[in-house]
Amino acid sequence: MPNAIELIVDGYVSLNDQRALDDLRMQRRKLAVDLKALTGFDCRTTIQQIEEDIIVIEAGLARLDGAVTS
Repeated sequence: MPNAIELIVDGYVSLNDQRALDDLRMQRRKLAVDLKALTGFDCRTTIQQIEEDIIVIEAGLARLDGAVTS
């Protein structure tokens, strides 16, 4: 069963909404940077999940790029 980010990315890809995917990726990257800067909390699991989300988002962007070049 796909997780939430996969469903969201699939929706944006089906709508051909590259801007939304770019915004989502930037939000996730900022969140990861902010969490890495925290002290006193163990955020490794959350950061790992965010990095996995970024991979899914980038795969969606690659699918859009592939649709444009085909």
